This record gives sequence, structure tokens and C-alpha cells, in this order.
Amino acid sequence: MPYTLDPKLKRALAERIRYYNELGIYDFYRREPIEGIQLVQLEEREEMPRARASVVVEEERFAKPAVKPESGVSDPVEALKIIREDLGDCTRCVLHKQGRKQIVFGVGNPRADLMFIGEAPGADEDIQGEPFVGRAGQLLTNMIKAMGLSREEVYIANIIKCRPPGNRTPERDECATCSPFLMRQIEVIKPKVIVALGAVAARTLLAINAPMSEFRGSFYDFRGTKLAVTYHPAFLLRDPRQKKETWKDLQMVMKELGIPLPQKNVE
Repeated sequence: MPYTLDPKLKRALAERIRYYNELGIYDFYRREPIEGIQLVQLEEREEMPRARASVVVEEERFAKPAVKPESGVSDPVEALKIIREDLGDCTRCVLHKQGRKQIVFGVGNPRADLMFIGEAPGADEDIQGEPFVGRAGQLLTNMIKAMGLSREEVYIANIIKCRPPGNRTPERDECATCSPFLMRQIEVIKPKVIVALGAVAARTLLAINAPMSEFRGSFYDFRGTKLAVTYHPAFLLRDPRQKKETWKDLQMVMKELGIPLPQKNVE
């Protein structure tokens, strides 16, 4: 027989949701259960056995759904400004205390059909406040040009918006804290195709722990948007042999977007 959620726990969850909303985080992600929503009981009750039991949550809201500040704004330029203002001088994770100079929000066409998402800002990006402006950024710009597009026609962002010290790989909690703002950017831009650059971006967006060899070569459904995975430009600088494979991935994207295929490789 199912048990309803304890009122104290229900109130605690509602407070937690309001807390995250105040931080600017409105979306919560989980894998959908097969039937209903199940939670592991946190406290033993006298009327229940000592074994771990589950409770079925009643079909009711813990709190009224929070409205994102950009909701109802039809102009994506203004909506992105609202998200940036909501992000503020972010102190939500430890990166703000580890040497970051500024937040790197994103750049490009707010109505872009194509969006590139990398891992995190590097030193050059941290200084200039724009994603992909260093050596890897120059290569990405060349990749975009090889597709017959300009940098201004696409939108470019990262999973996290602050540079990790020493360009280390972002920690899971850093990605979890920052990525909701990226999700809001994606919802506003509504790209037809997203290209995840590198394994960190792919694993964070798709919640799949797999090597690049398994990620590449096909499209994934990401909230109604097609998502492709290819190598990060920084990796291509270390291993230029993979540029041909990257060009195959970009050609797949071009076909999906109806962009004519030029007879040239990524330089």
C-alpha cells in the first residue's frame, strides 16, 4: 500500500526549490521513472518494517511552479539579457574564489539555427569575456567558415561560464550549478542543431558516460533539438589527425541544416 509523503519532508522540498529559484535555477533534471515518482523513505516509522521502504508522492505540487524572468519575452535578445542579469556576478560555486576574472556568458546570433557548446572558458576567454577567442577559438572560427557560415551567424557558449583554475576539467557540481543557465539560453535561442564540442559537453548535456568514439556519428534528441558531438578544437590542436573526422561530423550537421557541402576540409 503506498504511503503519502510526510508533510515535513514536503515542506522541506518546497523550501529547497524556492532556494534554487532564488539562485536563478528553475529547471531540475532527473530520469523519468516507469510508473509514478518514487522516493526512498528517509525516516523509519513505527508502522513500517525496518527494511528500506519507498513512498509514492501524491500528484500535487510542492510549490507553485516558478516563472523564469525571461518567460513571456518574445525577443531573444532581451530574453538573453534577462538571463545574464539573473546570473549576475555569480558566486554560486567555488570558481568565483579560484581566480576567475569574469563570467563568459555566450556570444553570437540570438536566433541562430546552429549552436556550439564547449566545456569551459580558458585564459584568453577569461580575459576577453567571450567564448572561444584563443587558439582553439580561432580553429573553431575556421571550422565555422568551412561550413559556409560566419561566427556571427551561430551562437557559441560553454557548459560552465567561469574559467577553472589551470584550465582543469570542470567538476560535476560546477557543471550542475552552472548548466541550468545554459539550458535557459538554449530555450531562448531555439537552435535547430546543437554541436557539443568534446566529451565533457557531451556527457553533461546527454547524461551519458561514453567515449567520443561512441558519441560521434549520429544525432541525439535533446529536448526536441538535434544534438551532434564532435571533437573539441583544443583537442584538434593536440591531434590534428582528427580534423578529417571532425569535418565528417560537421558535414552531417550541414546536411541536417540544408547547407551546401563545399569541397574543402577544415584548415
